[in-house]
Amino acid sequence: MNAFIRYAFVILAFGAAVGGKATAEVTVTAQVDTSKDIYLGESFAYHILIDGDNKPGEVDLAPLTEYDPKSAGNRDYSQTSISIINGRTTKTVNKRYVMSYTLTARKEGKLRLPPVTVKLDGRTYRTNAVSMTIVRPGTTDRMDLDVALSEKSCYVGQPVIMTVKLYVPPDIGDFGFKIPAFESAIFELEAPQVSAPAKQYDIGTGVTVFVSQHRVTHNGREAILLSFSKVLIPKDSGLIELEPVSVSADLPVGRDRSPRRSLIDDFWGRRLTYKRFMVSSEPLTLTVQPLPQQGRPPGFYGLIGRYTISASAAPTTGVYMGDPITLTIKIGGSRYLKAVEWPALESVAELAANFRIPSEKAAPETQDGLKVFTQTIRPDKNNADVIPAIPLAYFDPDKRKYVVAKTEPIKLDLIPSKRLTTADMEGRDFSPVNKEVEAIKKGLSANYEELDALTNMRFSPTAALVSPGYAALWALPLAAVILSAITRALVYSTPEKAAIKRRRQARPRAITRLKRIASAPADDRDELLVSAMTQYIGERFDKVAGSLTADDCHEVILAATADNRAAEQFRQLIADCETARYTSVDAAVDPAQIHNAIELVRTIEKESRK
Repeated sequence: MNAFIRYAFVILAFGAAVGGKATAEVTVTAQVDTSKDIYLGESFAYHILIDGDNKPGEVDLAPLTEYDPKSAGNRDYSQTSISIINGRTTKTVNKRYVMSYTLTARKEGKLRLPPVTVKLDGRTYRTNAVSMTIVRPGTTDRMDLDVALSEKSCYVGQPVIMTVKLYVPPDIGDFGFKIPAFESAIFELEAPQVSAPAKQYDIGTGVTVFVSQHRVTHNGREAILLSFSKVLIPKDSGLIELEPVSVSADLPVGRDRSPRRSLIDDFWGRRLTYKRFMVSSEPLTLTVQPLPQQGRPPGFYGLIGRYTISASAAPTTGVYMGDPITLTIKIGGSRYLKAVEWPALESVAELAANFRIPSEKAAPETQDGLKVFTQTIRPDKNNADVIPAIPLAYFDPDKRKYVVAKTEPIKLDLIPSKRLTTADMEGRDFSPVNKEVEAIKKGLSANYEELDALTNMRFSPTAALVSPGYAALWALPLAAVILSAITRALVYSTPEKAAIKRRRQARPRAITRLKRIASAPADDRDELLVSAMTQYIGERFDKVAGSLTADDCHEVILAATADNRAAEQFRQLIADCETARYTSVDAAVDPAQIHNAIELVRTIEKESRK
């Protein structure tokens, strides 16, 4: 569940529980979750609560422009309550609608968010002002951030690759990036070619990157290196000042000594306390120049960089006119190849004049840093013994001029052949044609016209049913279908066997679900962990997973294994996650809790089989 929506749900559910006015009066208020620190440079939730109506209003966010407001979704939290007094039933509808936004903390210290106006059903409402404190995260040498550009100077439309490398300790908690260049309208963003294994990660504001992770030694410490790249394509010329990239993260600063630790924390001895820290990169500058108009060659479609082009063909020997030849063109030389288009073969005059080029084109592939295009062409003349050079026009920023790279011409061993004419097919003339084929002297003129040359080929369904040849064609598939249906009915269809199969697969399926939680968004991990644990109990012990509570799981495990410690640990872990799901406390599931859950599943499985 999204953290912003989860927080709104808690405060609104509480408001509905204590009651309120029916629906006569509409009030509009603004709220910010100040139960936890709001850090400089990070986003936080801003909610507009409409009480007394269940539809959105028109919000004027102009007073909040400096905080870069963005919509985080709307939701109807209306509730219906029923009361019975002296036998009379009264139904009350408590209408409530929440409009949520994310704001970015730009200044440090105490701030006052100004009121905003909301138009609803022809009336204008004004929210309250919201006071809050923005805290600057601490600094630390346990994190290090390096940001680099592939070019310091480029041209409009030239791809520039930004590479971000973050070194963090292995026990890092929640973290987030702030990359102003990704939010700027100055650049178009593209994904570079990814060769190493990487995981997709939402960097915020809808921007997705592919992050690779490696364990390294950095500054004498064991660290995790998180790295990713993004292609920035400048739209306009000028000097661009890139604001520093920042990363804020929760790092452990000690162990929790509170007496309110759970049994699982005591058993594993791991309950770390975290504090927020931030690290920033150095600011960067990028000089963008306009492309020159002079010397622009024909066929230039915007490629900027350094490119290579090569071609090969097969076969090149023993080829007759009209035979298919596979032409393969490879273009490389740049880390960013998305902009490379299909070579315009039709624009090469000598190729178009001597070869047939189909209009259909296969999608290109990327192999070993090269973009590969494959096309079938056919020689159309006996003198088409050379595949001419194929050009590629681009602008070279190093040479500061346009360049046309070309493939090497490909020599063909073309065997002369004759093109068939109508006279050849009718057989009026006799002459060799192609390869081993010779025209029959009479050609098509050798046709027979008498009725006795025809054979009765009428098909009879009745004869086909009794014919041994046809009977084998329909009887064997029919027998296979019947045998498969009988086998499936005997082996898989009984409820008892289905239950046995479900119980046998419960443990591996649960472990797979639990392992996937680590890569899920932090706000969803509590819900996913509870779901995985209750589904395991439901599948393993023939229970309905959707109705299981933490206490139900405790009783089922205790009855099946007599292991009170495992049952209590299982119950407590579910209870902790449920608490995190329905309160505003930020306690996302960490890898240690996922590991605990997996070990508990394995222990319960082992004990229940004794």
